[in-house]
Amino acid sequence: MPARGKFIAIEGIDGSGKHTQIQMLAHSLAAQGIECVRVSFPQYDGFFGKMAAQFLNGQFGPLDAVDPHFSALLYAGDRLESKAQMEEALGAGRIVLADRYIGSNLAHQGARVPQGKRPIFLKWLKQLEYEIYQLPKEDLVVYLRVPARQAQRLVSTKSVRSYTKRRRDLQEANLAHLVAAAKVYDDLARQPNWLRIDCVNEPESGKSFGGSEARRARLRTPEAIHEEVLAAVQTRILGGTMSKG
Repeated sequence: MPARGKFIAIEGIDGSGKHTQIQMLAHSLAAQGIECVRVSFPQYDGFFGKMAAQFLNGQFGPLDAVDPHFSALLYAGDRLESKAQMEEALGAGRIVLADRYIGSNLAHQGARVPQGKRPIFLKWLKQLEYEIYQLPKEDLVVYLRVPARQAQRLVSTKSVRSYTKRRRDLQEANLAHLVAAAKVYDDLARQPNWLRIDCVNEPESGKSFGGSEARRARLRTPEAIHEEVLAAVQTRILGGTMSKG
């Protein structure tokens, strides 16, 4: 039996470059002869993914009118549909690379809960995904930290996406939501299996993601960010025994 594979998730608010970093990491691992399985959430062609698309397109009402428990259940259900695929890959000793995972649900839906009630909500959601659904736990979560205002501008440069005809979906269009989600991500990134990577040349040193310093911040190149991602994977993941091919 091969050793169980490793699970790596790339997280960050919308427009932070997750898809690009997943592609670059998969390419670098393949060059080392390491087989990866890539997954991306939400999967908008699935049962729950179609409903998540409806939520993001405003079909269930404005963002503040939708109970975050409801939207969280949609995203968790979407991952549950892919559980067998992920478990099969991990059982075969492969690395699973996820473009968004449980952290996205915690950050985006947790951001919509009043701060005083947020710890209870996050505990509930972790119990749902990790314990009730028993979804695979991440060995490494890479959090790409980008100022919310800058990330929102980057979203506008994306090509047409399959799940929406909007320039920005319900969450992307709400700067206050992105700022709040980034703050939740900052808290989550204190966990030992998380790595925070600042994707701007001038980190904000605790300042608000929505302020003028975010407009002045210059994005690092994807190649520079990738070097940091790959170094973390080499140290934290490939340092152990991994099957190849």
